[in-house]
Amino acid sequence: MQEGQALGQAPAMPTIHIANDVIAEIAALAATEVEGVKGLAGGVASGLNDMLGRRSQSRGVRVDVEDRQVDLAVSLTVKYGVRIPEVAQKVQEHVKAQVERTTGLVVRTVDIHIQGVAFKTDEQADKQGG
Repeated sequence: MQEGQALGQAPAMPTIHIANDVIAEIAALAATEVEGVKGLAGGVASGLNDMLGRRSQSRGVRVDVEDRQVDLAVSLTVKYGVRIPEVAQKVQEHVKAQVERTTGLVVRTVDIHIQGVAFKTDEQADKQGG
């Protein structure tokens, strides 16, 4: 019997807290694995962090956790020429699956915010002969 445990009482389950930054990192990695996603897009704060050399993989992900349920918002830049609704849906599905599988938490929502479209640069077009 553990100290402080009453006779006949089940031992208390230890609590595990997963930091929001960890959840954001998992979601960010999952989002960038989807074909058609160029990368994550952050706001003003991430731009300042980039300039200061403190770049975070999760800069385009917002996480809210309540009662073991997660709400995510992912800001993306997509590649030019992709069907944005299809890419967004794939990102939602992949992020939800990865976060749930990795953390054991329930993902309620994955909101997608398309912040930009990445076009081929002139240098890339030259390398491809176009």
